[in-house]
Amino acid sequence: MKGRRARLFSGIVVGCAIVIMSLVTIVSAQNKIVMRLGHTLAPDSHYQLTALKFAELVKEKTNGRIEIKVFPQSQLGGEIQMAEALRTGTQELVISAQAPIENTVKEWQVLSLPYLFDSIDDANHVLQGPVGRKFLDMLPAHNLIGLAWMSVLERNVFTVRRPIKSLEDMKGLTIRVMQTPGYINGYRALGANPTPLAYNQVYLALQQGVVDGAETGPDQMVDDKFTEVAKHYYLSHVNYLPVVIAMSKITWDKLTPDLQRAVQESATEAARWDLTEYKKLYNQSLETLKKKGIDVNQIDVKPWMQAAQATREEMLKKIPNGEALYKEIIAAK
Repeated sequence: MKGRRARLFSGIVVGCAIVIMSLVTIVSAQNKIVMRLGHTLAPDSHYQLTALKFAELVKEKTNGRIEIKVFPQSQLGGEIQMAEALRTGTQELVISAQAPIENTVKEWQVLSLPYLFDSIDDANHVLQGPVGRKFLDMLPAHNLIGLAWMSVLERNVFTVRRPIKSLEDMKGLTIRVMQTPGYINGYRALGANPTPLAYNQVYLALQQGVVDGAETGPDQMVDDKFTEVAKHYYLSHVNYLPVVIAMSKITWDKLTPDLQRAVQESATEAARWDLTEYKKLYNQSLETLKKKGIDVNQIDVKPWMQAAQATREEMLKKIPNGEALYKEIIAAK
């Protein structure tokens, strides 16, 4: 009799434990937060690799409470469209170049000035410090949260046919540039005819001769197959493009402090990983360009910098707090 009661009691305990575990599983599933992270680059780009690293870290640090689904190659729209989606809360996360966000945060226009930085390391040094944090702290006023700066991207000129041997050869060249005053005014100062186009239109514009060339990093030159239509690549170092991991403030405010901390720590770690990853990718991509028969040339940038000086000074007067921000950047270099 006692043995039967013991077995019965043991069965009830096990049954209760199973029910409790099932309830915990159901509650955990109900509480799971799914976020979408979009970006515009290819599925094998460093954007994608960093996004996946970020998603992995978030899952680990939140014990699976937050799942991040990554959508590459403009599946969720262009960068301007995704930034607006973050502001309205219809998208949670984005990896975006800084330039498209200038439409929202006017002070960020200072980061698009031609020849603002001397190198990738120089730009990353500034953005990973207090000055970079200051720019990120401008985002909450616009319903965005700046989680971290990834590595800057070096932007160089490339052309389809016409070679550039000196600054004189820039005159009259139709160059596709990013849709921002810093790039448009900068390339105009260099003598080119800057033509803003959406990134997904660049390949066809090059192929059909609508533009003579464009500006991008060596990695994107390879990933987006511009090597199929262009033959000359120049290390002109005109711009260094910051890249941000950003979150919707609407989404951020719904998270508990511990989840906010986990997301922030994950973004910081993923961005730090990207600094090394992009540097390796940059060097590998230059070698790939050469192997594909692309003419890779180092430009004497001194005349280019001198040509851009006047437009840089003029632009600073039009950027909110531009001259003060510029001085902080220079002092941090």
